[in-house]
Amino acid sequence: MGRDGAQSMTILQADRLLGPYEVVVERMQPLSMSSGDFDLAVGADGRAYIYFERVHSALVCADLTPDYLGVTGTYSTHFVGTHPPFTREAPAHFERDGKHYLVTSGTTGYLPNPSQVAVADDWHGPFRVLGDPHGDPSRTSFHSQVSSVFKVPGREDCYVALADRWRPDCMEVPYEAYARLFDRAFTEGMTPGLKLEYAKLAARYPRLGVDNTSIADYVWLPLSFGDDGSVTIPWRDEWTLPS
Repeated sequence: MGRDGAQSMTILQADRLLGPYEVVVERMQPLSMSSGDFDLAVGADGRAYIYFERVHSALVCADLTPDYLGVTGTYSTHFVGTHPPFTREAPAHFERDGKHYLVTSGTTGYLPNPSQVAVADDWHGPFRVLGDPHGDPSRTSFHSQVSSVFKVPGREDCYVALADRWRPDCMEVPYEAYARLFDRAFTEGMTPGLKLEYAKLAARYPRLGVDNTSIADYVWLPLSFGDDGSVTIPWRDEWTLPS
């Protein structure tokens, strides 16, 4: 993020996965948009796409140039017309049986919220929302935010979701309490009454106001698929890859 508050990307390039890397593009803003969380995906034909959050307003899919260093200008917007905590971010794209899936998060800072999975026949949608794949009664996606979904090579129909548990020290804070604050902050502004409500919540949960993400850890869970194409990410205390 620059001093003006605009968010941008830096692209580095290397001949090997472990580097060394060289900066080739700085302060990239795809489509001249301030971009938040993103995911990159490459199709079987070698064409690449970027899914990114147009901050607090929509999710965008844009075609990358053949050298992957910019965008062509072709793009689509999705999940438009919402505000935090409902705006979608942290897109995680994967393909299965010719379908394109997106797992996304709501927007509540480092605090977790319900995930959402959507499916489409094309990179650019339209996407049909299938709902929260976790089925977590706490509505926190098991206190985590999915950042990537990948197919395990050599394993038939085996997909794994990698999620960040940003705030393991705040797992007792109920989603409904802070979701309401985010909703009101973006519809009413930070009124004195809202500041007082936040102060009361912070007094009840003292660690809430300290974003100590150095203690963050990961949640790894397998995906399950229904015959109707539905997607679930059920909780597993322990699990191993299928043989």
